[in-house]
Amino acid sequence: MRYFLAKTEPSTYSIDRLRQEHKTSWDGVKNPQAVRAISEMRPGDRVFIYHSGGESSIVGLAEVGSVPTPDPKEAKSMIVDLEYVAHITPPTGLSDVKKSKLFDDWALVRQSRLSTMAVPDRFVDWMRERHPDVKI
Repeated sequence: MRYFLAKTEPSTYSIDRLRQEHKTSWDGVKNPQAVRAISEMRPGDRVFIYHSGGESSIVGLAEVGSVPTPDPKEAKSMIVDLEYVAHITPPTGLSDVKKSKLFDDWALVRQSRLSTMAVPDRFVDWMRERHPDVKI
C-alpha cells in the first residue's frame, strides 16, 4: 500500500463532504507532477486529505477506490475515485510538519502549490504515532 496527499480548498470540497458522500472522483488536477502522482495511485492506497486555503492542515484519510483514468474534461489530466476512511482529529497542521524538521525535503514543505503528491514512509509512521486512534 502506498500513501499520497491531496490538497483541497474546504469551500470547494471538504473532508466533511467526502464523509457525507462516501466517495468522489478526484479531478481538476493540472500540474504535471500532481497528475503523475494520481497516475501512480492504485485501489487500496491511502490518501491524506489536506485542507488548504487558510487551514493548512491534514484533516482526514481516504482510500483509492479505482484505477486512475484519463480525465474526459482535461486531456492532460487523470482522475481517480476516493472513498472516505476517517477524519484526523485534531488535524495535523502544516506548521506541525514544518516544526518537526523531519520532512524539509518533502514536496508538502518545499512545493506549497503542488496539489497531489506521494507521501514518504517516515511521514506515515510519524502520523501513526500522532494519531494512534486512526487506522492510518
